[in-house]
Amino acid sequence: MVTATAPTSDRLRQAEELSKGNNLDQSIALYKSILAEKVNTEDVLREQEVALIRLGEVYRDLKLPQELASLIRSSRPFMSSIAKAKTAKLIRTLVDFFGDIKNCLPLQIEVCKESIDWCVKEKRIFLKQSLETRLVALYLDNKMYHESLSLTAQLLKELKRLDDKMVLVEVQLLESRVCHALRNFPKARAALTSARTSANAIYCPPLLQAALDMQSGILHAEEKDYKTAYSYFFETFEGYSSQDDPKAVLALKYMLLCKIMLNLTEDVHSIIGGKVALRYAGSEIEAMKAVANAHQNRNLQEFETALATYTEELNNDPIIRSQLAALYDTLLEQNLVRIIEPFSRVEISHIADMVKLPTQQVEAKLSQMILDKAFHGILDQGAGCLIIFDEPEEDKTYESAIETLKQVDKVVSSLYQKASNLS
Repeated sequence: MVTATAPTSDRLRQAEELSKGNNLDQSIALYKSILAEKVNTEDVLREQEVALIRLGEVYRDLKLPQELASLIRSSRPFMSSIAKAKTAKLIRTLVDFFGDIKNCLPLQIEVCKESIDWCVKEKRIFLKQSLETRLVALYLDNKMYHESLSLTAQLLKELKRLDDKMVLVEVQLLESRVCHALRNFPKARAALTSARTSANAIYCPPLLQAALDMQSGILHAEEKDYKTAYSYFFETFEGYSSQDDPKAVLALKYMLLCKIMLNLTEDVHSIIGGKVALRYAGSEIEAMKAVANAHQNRNLQEFETALATYTEELNNDPIIRSQLAALYDTLLEQNLVRIIEPFSRVEISHIADMVKLPTQQVEAKLSQMILDKAFHGILDQGAGCLIIFDEPEEDKTYESAIETLKQVDKVVSSLYQKASNLS
């Protein structure tokens, strides 16, 4: 008598071989036939679990988000017949497959919300909270900040009542990221502090610890505290690289960014040349190297060339984009100061030609620099000229008078004390 295990294993192997041999239609049909079976023996159920994941992988690799969504919807009756722990793992895995398919965030959010509704009907509270945490992250990626904060507030109430610290840390970290995206830095810091406090009470997995360190580094970088930010990004890089997580490259980029902002461009080359960093060599690191070289040479043209050449690597990340905008501003100021230094009166059009920027932009920047007292001068817009004044001599009379009064006060106080002792 033939057992159920032999044919089921054979069918899965056959479907996998068809998939590898590019007979994808036949492979999909075979997986679907396995999932369509109504036999509820343990062997068939186990086979259907594997077939479900493998069919999801096929749809993911073929970039078919609608078919993947249909698979998740149609598999819910099957999910109800297996253990809750297995159901949670299967649904989370299938939903995560969307992450490898571009431009399907709205569909992923829709499927995630449908799965949450199913969890409510089936009274699967822990899976519901796990999916809601995933939904907060999806809302954040889709820039739906209001929805993200509303769901976070609801989740935090439930998690604090259930005392589920692990998920609580994840939700508080997500809250910090949402508040940062909204530029609400005090609330972002408060949420991160709460997440770290919760994490201290439990064993924190390496990847979650690395995510906490990453957020700490980002917030310190926003405060221009690049030295502290670098130490956090270094910890993040160590955490992600030890787990072979692709986010290690991002942490390395942020490390290099901190060194550039600290004007330590020589350190950038030594970090890139290190053994660990060599594993992540590629366009991402080359982009940061080009920025470092432009900053070292104080060359605005080089900087603009780097931004144009590595648009995807530098402009798609909001953290790097905002910091490089500040760096560009500093470089532009340095270039303008160097150009106007020999002159007492110079045409704005000549300065614009030297820095190869539109006259209007240069005029606005010079005006801002005068207000910020980067140099002393005025703009003669009628003549289209910049008039530069000599640095005014500082009048020390006020400081000298204050110092004299302080000394007189000391003398008077001393005489009063001596007079008191005599009496």
